Amino acid sequence: MRGWSRAALLLIALMPGGVARAQPSSLTPQALAERIGQHYNSLHSLEVQFTQTYEGMGMNRKEAGVLLLKKPGKMRWTYSKPAGKLFVLDGKYGYFYSPGDTEVQRVPVKKLDDMRSPLRLLLGHTKLEQELTGLQISPQSDGTFVLTGIPKGLEKRVASFSLTATADGVIRTMKVEETDGITNAFVFADEKANAAASDADFVFNAPAGVKVVEGMPPV
Repeated sequence: MRGWSRAALLLIALMPGGVARAQPSSLTPQALAERIGQHYNSLHSLEVQFTQTYEGMGMNRKEAGVLLLKKPGKMRWTYSKPAGKLFVLDGKYGYFYSPGDTEVQRVPVKKLDDMRSPLRLLLGHTKLEQELTGLQISPQSDGTFVLTGIPKGLEKRVASFSLTATADGVIRTMKVEETDGITNAFVFADEKANAAASDADFVFNAPAGVKVVEGMPPV
């Protein structure tokens, strides 16, 4: 369960209007960070396919599914691999369920909203350029850029945070490497801006026989 809160809990902060496009050769780390923030701040909702790879503590796990987000502060991770796994954030609580569980952990959102989680970066809660220190940018051969830095306040816990984004600020990948050797990485595809999303999509309904209990963020 550790992978839930590590990188699967740094996506809650980014949803821009149109941004002026600088030439790739003149794109600075700060400018790219601003574009990412502007892009996600301009959206009301978002749907995107994701693949998550988690390595560390003797585990090597690869999962996939669909991420649906809606402002303010709602998200739903529906996993197809493994089928039935689910994380729902209704704006107040986060619910974590895996097939076969007899209990569902319900965690207050205030305990989830930190830079350890890629969830922050897709809901427009902060400015990325102010959240990361030591920002660096590296152009890639496919026209994207890799932005790296360290989340403020987590220098002792996070060894490296990086994301790949287009010049327009669309995130393609995200990776968190922790000082204890744990790596949590995401690949995003088929982003649908302002996708259809109703409040009902973010209501967690416990399966029959499954009890909802108050819990702490999974580790």
